[in-house]
Amino acid sequence: MKKLMLSILLVLSGTFAAVAQRYCIVDSKYILERVPDYKNAQDKLDALSKTWQTEVDNRMADIDRLYKSYQAERAMLSDEVRKKREDEIMSKEKAAKDLQKKYFGYEGDLFKKRQELVKPVQDRVFNAVQKLSQQKGYDLVLDKAGGVTLFYADPKLDRSDDVLKLMGVK
Repeated sequence: MKKLMLSILLVLSGTFAAVAQRYCIVDSKYILERVPDYKNAQDKLDALSKTWQTEVDNRMADIDRLYKSYQAERAMLSDEVRKKREDEIMSKEKAAKDLQKKYFGYEGDLFKKRQELVKPVQDRVFNAVQKLSQQKGYDLVLDKAGGVTLFYADPKLDRSDDVLKLMGVK
């Protein structure tokens, strides 16, 4: 009987402890969209990405023209010249794909530039959320912009504007 009462008491105390936790919700997307440094970084990344994509597209278009020209002349070419042209096209195609990978691949130039420009802003947001949590005594902070799915969130719980204030963004 004592064990049963102790078990019930432990379950109830765990339930009350869970209810007593303080939590809030923030929207990191909303916050980042209102931070000027993030917008500037995103604009720089977009411009850089567009420039690099244009370079890659131009190379691919050149390769396509070479291939179409080769296809049109193929019947008239000797085996040696045909092999040389095929090798040239394949070499240029490989170079274009390597360039694309260099710019846009995992750990590519765009990834590195994003780390350089965006990560400091994201770190500032993270630090502001931590500071807010410590100041207000929150045990849990959920980000509704991330992978967390919320069916309903009371707008009174959203502390995104408080995070922006802590960051000095209005």
